[in-house]
Amino acid sequence: MAPLLIATVEDVAGALERERYVADRSLAVTLFLALRLGKPLFVEGEAGVGKTEIAKALASALGRKLIRLQCYEGLDVATAVYDWDYPRQILEIRLAEGEGRPNDARERIYSERFLIKRPLLQAIAGDGPPPVLLIDEIDRADEEFEAYLLELLSDFQITVPELGTFRAAIPPPVIITSNRTREIHDALKRRCLYQWIDYPTVERELAIVARRLPEVPEKLARSVVAVVQALRRDDLFKRPGVAETLDWAMALSALGTGELDEAAIEGTLGVVLKYEEDVARVRADLLPQLAAEAARAG
Repeated sequence: MAPLLIATVEDVAGALERERYVADRSLAVTLFLALRLGKPLFVEGEAGVGKTEIAKALASALGRKLIRLQCYEGLDVATAVYDWDYPRQILEIRLAEGEGRPNDARERIYSERFLIKRPLLQAIAGDGPPPVLLIDEIDRADEEFEAYLLELLSDFQITVPELGTFRAAIPPPVIITSNRTREIHDALKRRCLYQWIDYPTVERELAIVARRLPEVPEKLARSVVAVVQALRRDDLFKRPGVAETLDWAMALSALGTGELDEAAIEGTLGVVLKYEEDVARVRADLLPQLAAEAARAG
């Protein structure tokens, strides 16, 4: 695909559509502004609503590499930013000592030759067109790591004390996602544009299934979407996201399911629901209602 031209919001919306990402206009506008203004885009929403897919679709549309940093508790600089190749450094020191030049070796081991660039440093220190940087599920990381990101998001630079400061010649597009398991500090949010991704409407979810899974029959897609929408209205521990909708439609299609009746729903609940409490509730109380929803939609 040719690289994305971002002259208008419609260019962004059209590019996402070609990448099979069904976006509403508010997302296309915010993403256009993030690209035009060189600002990170902070995306919040429930798990499975397509936040990560924004970065994947954008990277493909731009014809750029995607660099993904998956956040987790305890994420540190050595994993996210940079580290030193200690075995090679030690070998260099020993070789230098054997040749009688130990002082020279100690100066050379802290050079880019021994620097291991982790995702954040890769994103700003590479050659050529900047990649798309995805910082995924920032709410899983510690607040200390959030503070470290401020230098990157403010000036697109990273300081390595032994070498100096790496600055991005062209700031990379940055997508930061959060499932909102905890609040993110205002200092980080202020450096970003913001977008909330909600569960899709029936019409939009049908469009997503049709775009991503054209092989799934329309009747089955309508039934699947109707049941998922009904599940989201119930008081479940974890409501299914779009990812579960797509997985369920694929699973039912693979089984050759033509009609989504009670037996088909009960037999595949583990695809769409991921907590035992939710599965037990559906089996005990909701199967007839869900089958009726599927029949009306199909």
